[in-house]
Amino acid sequence: MLKQRNHGIWILVLIVTLALCSLASGQTQASAHRVDSETSDPQKRLVAIVIDDFGNGMTGTEEMMKLPVKFTTAIMPFLPTTKQDAEQSHKMGHDVIVHMPMEPNKGLKKWLGPGALTTDLSDEEVRKRVEAAIDDVPYAVGMNNHMGSKVTADERMMRIVLSVCKERGLFFLDSRTTYKTVVPKIAGELGVPLVSNDVFLDDVYTEQHISKQILLLRKHMESHQIGITIGHVGPSGLKTASVLRHSIPLMQSDVQFVKLSALVSGSAGDPFILPNP
Repeated sequence: MLKQRNHGIWILVLIVTLALCSLASGQTQASAHRVDSETSDPQKRLVAIVIDDFGNGMTGTEEMMKLPVKFTTAIMPFLPTTKQDAEQSHKMGHDVIVHMPMEPNKGLKKWLGPGALTTDLSDEEVRKRVEAAIDDVPYAVGMNNHMGSKVTADERMMRIVLSVCKERGLFFLDSRTTYKTVVPKIAGELGVPLVSNDVFLDDVYTEQHISKQILLLRKHMESHQIGITIGHVGPSGLKTASVLRHSIPLMQSDVQFVKLSALVSGSAGDPFILPNP
């Protein structure tokens, strides 16, 4: 009887011991999984996709909204779907920025759309138009230039634009439509958070060219911690959306796709310019 009781006790001890070992092993694996998931993303390089020209029901609008990652919608003010696109973008968790129409060196003013900034305007009128544009695009956290090769090279104009951005708590994305841009200089002086475009995806409206630009972006990411690329809805919208849908999964093993706001370190008004050579 005693021998049977001892045998039962040893079986119970063995069961408890195995259970404890299994629990410890599970905790170790869970802990290791947490460490892996917490440390993997910070090691990845960061890419922000910006899509310009929302606000006018342009071709590719819905296709872009269905991209499998968070991105940034640059929405033109005072157009038929400005508020609708901003509402939808915000609801889906994307960043919204004001796509501010600005005068280029070449081209017609009528191409710019309503409320555009041109170098013949007074300081007061420039400020008035920038403030009105911000008010017209709900949920805007930043601004970039639509066209604007002439305006972004003009210190007077950009000092007013960036001063309003600072006052309203917006960062600025320099689309780099001209190598003569004064945006980095003025933003640095005023303390406006700045990010800058690295690669235009669809300056030529073919899938072959867009795919080539994706390769250029991937090459850029081999030597840079962050990358910003700009595409468009409109004439190239469907092609750009298609190439992005195909390319994003192929890139995700090496890079993490983020919204522009994730690349802006510090709040608006801090004397910080994000280095992005």
